[in-house]
Amino acid sequence: MDALQLLLSGLSNGCVYGLIAMGFVLIYKASEAINFAQGDMMMLGAFITLGLTNEQYFDLPFWVSVPMAMLLMGAIGYALEALILRKMFGQSQIAVVIVTIALGFVARFVAGAIWGYEPQSLESPIAGLDFRFAGLALGIDELMVIIVTIALTGALYIFFARTKLGVAMQAASQNQMAAFYMGIPVKRMHSLVWALSGVIAAIAGILFASKGSIDPSTGLLGIKAFAAAVIGGLGSLPGALIGGLLVGIVEPFAARYIEGDIARIMPYLLLVLVLVFRPHGILSQVQSKKV
Repeated sequence: MDALQLLLSGLSNGCVYGLIAMGFVLIYKASEAINFAQGDMMMLGAFITLGLTNEQYFDLPFWVSVPMAMLLMGAIGYALEALILRKMFGQSQIAVVIVTIALGFVARFVAGAIWGYEPQSLESPIAGLDFRFAGLALGIDELMVIIVTIALTGALYIFFARTKLGVAMQAASQNQMAAFYMGIPVKRMHSLVWALSGVIAAIAGILFASKGSIDPSTGLLGIKAFAAAVIGGLGSLPGALIGGLLVGIVEPFAARYIEGDIARIMPYLLLVLVLVFRPHGILSQVQSKKV
């Protein structure tokens, strides 16, 4: 029973990691760039929702604040690509990485300057409620994390497989030159991918904040989410979710059954093992080419 409780808790945390990892994958697939500010975008989405919802700020209804925060984070993601990242076209990947790391520092500074550095709680209607079954206690907030992640993964699959915009985004990510000659506005597609990653980051932040307190350092969860993306396969959306679930499940079991500080680094040891035995991740997207 104890193991099952740990499994449920790990699944909930893993879904949050998986959602952040999806943002990494989307941007990587679109431009082969790694956005190390993705975790900080999640944190910023959570704080924007908190600012819109909590009484000491705007005091808007929770179900009004959520879509507003998603739209704002989508706009921020679009603006980051259009105004900053697009100007770096042709620069080395390491330069882009450094810029995104710097953007993460800026996001943490802005969040701290506006909302402070002390932990704060989001006034969510699902916070503190739990569901009990056969001796198991599952928080409604944890259950919502799992349900929303499954629904969002399905929605993204349908979006990229069945809609014109989704197919255009895939085309622009797979072969930019061919997409351009087919009349697809590649630069705009890249900006829309960043906007979509911002929306997903907002959803992840809202779900995480519904489970507990947040502060500007919450954005550092992006490091674990990046590990999850690499474990699952950096070019695969389903792989991002699988990697997030693995990291989320390993954490509580390691904390429960392994003594000492080694429990804290178990997700990264898992990353090392995956890179040693399957360098391109569990769901590798690398394809062999005939010469």
